[in-house]
Amino acid sequence: MSVGQDREELSGRGGTDRCAVSEPGDLDRPGMPSGADAWDAPSGEWLAAAPGPNPLVATSAEAGAIAGTEAEAGPAADALPAPADPEPGKRRVPGPHSRRGAVDPVKTLLHRHRELCERAVDPLEIAAGLEAHGLTDRTAARFRHRDVFSLAEELYARVPRDGDPRQEPEPLPAPRVRTGWVLLTVLPGALGAATVTALRLTDGHTRLLVALGGVLGAALATRAALRHGPLADRSGTPSWRTASAARAWTLWLLGYALLGDGLLHAVLTGGPDTAPTGTPDGPWPTATAPVLALLLACAPAAWCAHLLTAGARRRLAGSRGLEDFSSAAKPLLLGTFALFLGALTTLLLLCGTTLREPVPYPRSVALGALLLLARLLTVHRHRHAPVLALGAAAAVEAAALALPTAARLPGCAFLATPVETLVNAGGPAAVPALACGTAALALLLHAVRALTQASAHAPAGAPE
Repeated sequence: MSVGQDREELSGRGGTDRCAVSEPGDLDRPGMPSGADAWDAPSGEWLAAAPGPNPLVATSAEAGAIAGTEAEAGPAADALPAPADPEPGKRRVPGPHSRRGAVDPVKTLLHRHRELCERAVDPLEIAAGLEAHGLTDRTAARFRHRDVFSLAEELYARVPRDGDPRQEPEPLPAPRVRTGWVLLTVLPGALGAATVTALRLTDGHTRLLVALGGVLGAALATRAALRHGPLADRSGTPSWRTASAARAWTLWLLGYALLGDGLLHAVLTGGPDTAPTGTPDGPWPTATAPVLALLLACAPAAWCAHLLTAGARRRLAGSRGLEDFSSAAKPLLLGTFALFLGALTTLLLLCGTTLREPVPYPRSVALGALLLLARLLTVHRHRHAPVLALGAAAAVEAAALALPTAARLPGCAFLATPVETLVNAGGPAAVPALACGTAALALLLHAVRALTQASAHAPAGAPE
């Protein structure tokens, strides 16, 4: 092949290449970078000549909009999980959530507690319900409110109410003193006094029948007093297991207060050899004065519960924060509790003087305090802790009777050592005093925290 032919072939190929490069779609024009490389000079020229909105300006606007959205969302945006970091070398593609509008955290809270807000008759019910769900003043600050009461007022205002103008909420009505429950609280003590008088005037089988009739009548009267008035539980029907357990432990504690000290003394001395005769000086003595004082104390307990409820509602209406209400409710609770202890001590003194019986004050006061605190917690929607405290006290008393009995078995004499040591130090009454006193102290600490919350004093029927 000649040199001329080679030149022609080379020129033909060059022409073909030039034609291929001259196609408009394959020109190396400046354009938007498609990767993570930096902008070059041709890309900047294309950006200046491209029609439509400037991508840099649009990107800055979108970033500002997203920042504004996050600022408006506030704490609600903090609660959302952060997106995972993209893999190295890959671009982050903006998703649909990056252009959402601002999130209203109060609206989300309203949707979550819609039933509570719709059924509430004033903001106080909403505040109590929110506190029952664990919201505090610090949590309310995340919703741009200084406290839970302020947040409850906004939730109450946002709930649609058929276009009617919203009226200013009225304070919660104070509980009324009704003649019915006043008489019912006096009935257990009256029946107990009549039974004790009849026992002093009878003997033999007649005394046994009188005792059985008096116990049954006092039990029914106490049940009626607990179903009406300030001591009634209106927060809903408790479970059968919880109600049965609380009733069983209470009956055991009262029965031990009547017969337990005499039975424990008989067990430690090798008995009992005979059945109880119902007299305080028999081989198995019975303590009628403490039980009669506890039956008479139903009336002071009801009045103390009434004072606690009325005072708590007044303080709830005048408080502007959970801390304010808690600070005002603690002295009220402790003062009411001290008032009942004073009334019970006075009744114990009167019953002991009238019946001429020695009264174990520590044991009786501890039992009365335990029963009152358990009932107050039950009335104010706290049922679990009272059952545990009553059951623990009853278990200690039962163990004090069972251990000396089991110590009679060969090689088990050591089982009676703890009970004998305690009885030698403080007498048979030291066992129930220790059991009921410890349980009452635990319930008191729990009540100071539970009964000083606004949710514990919400009106009956308010959703929790």
